[in-house]
Amino acid sequence: MIFKRFSFLVSLRVSLILVNIVLFAIIFGDNRLFFNQIILLIVLAIQVFDLIRYVNKTNRDLSKFLLSIKQKDYAINFSDLKSGKSFRSLYSAFGEIINSYQKVKIEKEAQFRFLLTLIEHINVGIISIEGGDDVTFMNNPAKRILNLPDIKSWRGIRAKSPEFTEAVDNIKKEDKRLVEVTVGTEKKTLSLNVSSMKLIGENNRLITFQDIKSEIEQKEVEAWHKLIRILTHEIMNSITPISSLTETMQMVLKDEDGNAKNLQDLNDQAIHDILFSLKTIQKRSDAMLEFVEDYRKLTRVPKPQIESVNVMDLLQTIDKLMAAELEKQQIQLILKETDDNLSFDMDSSLVEQVLINLITNSIYAVNGKKNPQIILSAYEKGPLLIIEVTDNGKGMDKSQMEEIFIPFFSTKPNGSGIGLSLSKQIMSLHHGNIKVDSEKEKGTTFYLEFK
Repeated sequence: MIFKRFSFLVSLRVSLILVNIVLFAIIFGDNRLFFNQIILLIVLAIQVFDLIRYVNKTNRDLSKFLLSIKQKDYAINFSDLKSGKSFRSLYSAFGEIINSYQKVKIEKEAQFRFLLTLIEHINVGIISIEGGDDVTFMNNPAKRILNLPDIKSWRGIRAKSPEFTEAVDNIKKEDKRLVEVTVGTEKKTLSLNVSSMKLIGENNRLITFQDIKSEIEQKEVEAWHKLIRILTHEIMNSITPISSLTETMQMVLKDEDGNAKNLQDLNDQAIHDILFSLKTIQKRSDAMLEFVEDYRKLTRVPKPQIESVNVMDLLQTIDKLMAAELEKQQIQLILKETDDNLSFDMDSSLVEQVLINLITNSIYAVNGKKNPQIILSAYEKGPLLIIEVTDNGKGMDKSQMEEIFIPFFSTKPNGSGIGLSLSKQIMSLHHGNIKVDSEKEKGTTFYLEFK
């Protein structure tokens, strides 16, 4: 509407100029109308000047308006009551647009301030680097964790905390890892995450880190408590009967005064009791030795010999190794088809050991079930290789799932409790993970994740 009015007023001025020119042309050369010609020339000059002034003023105001938008100068005022109704409408539109931009700017600033406040309140250090050296942002938790002043360059941080910067520079791609750094005289364990991105043509790195030493120490204490509880239980199971039987033998071999009996004083029943006690002590001692040997296995897992392994060949090998036992137990093993070209870097011998452990557990879990099945499958999920072992057995409750990876904890009456602990160690050595999902009376699925 505003620009239609502007076009109308420009057209009106041009029309009046044309009318003036026509009138001037009609009376041109008539000496009787000499003064009329001069008046028309003066009017024509005024009309041309007015047209130029009118158009130039609009251009100047448009230029002023666009420049204020470009420079984000929202304090500019276009109110001009002397410019006519047309310009007042135009200036009103300018004002509405500027107010709209100003409102958006205020909202963005408020959001930015809120984000900054939020970043300062979370207990995670954040450092943003633009280019290769300019530190554009570093929050207070980052300064506190690394004991740094307000530094504006990566070189400055390197001078204050070389271990931290070296760990960051060693991360070439987006990655997350645990690093240990010395801050003053204190050792800190940091969970470090580095992300790279390109913003407005500039390479940027976002570094986030958190001191998790206290959390790790707390988890270690909890793990030790659980391990000590299980170790105490196993040791007491062996020591208590040994102590009791030793006391019984002493009673059999001593008289009422506490002196050793003569051989002729021992009857057949006493000798039988002594032999029974000795056999039981030997049995419990052997169980204790076996328990100690299981513990040694947990601490002597060999370093993986990594090589490219065809996943389908690996699953077929497991199928052949377990075929006899599964047939004996009348359990169906379903091997899902996997891409023949799917390969992944791993130690095939150690991974075979993990899969055998899981299938052995599944064999126990499906015992007594109708149509017992174990399903073995593998697939890629993004950058991960997932191997699944699923059964339709007894399943586990939540409390059991939380403890099955603890050494010597077992859901089986005669289980050693080291199979899953050993499997978890092997997966950790592969920089992978083992997870479980189970539901009572519906079955269990173990997931091996390889990165």
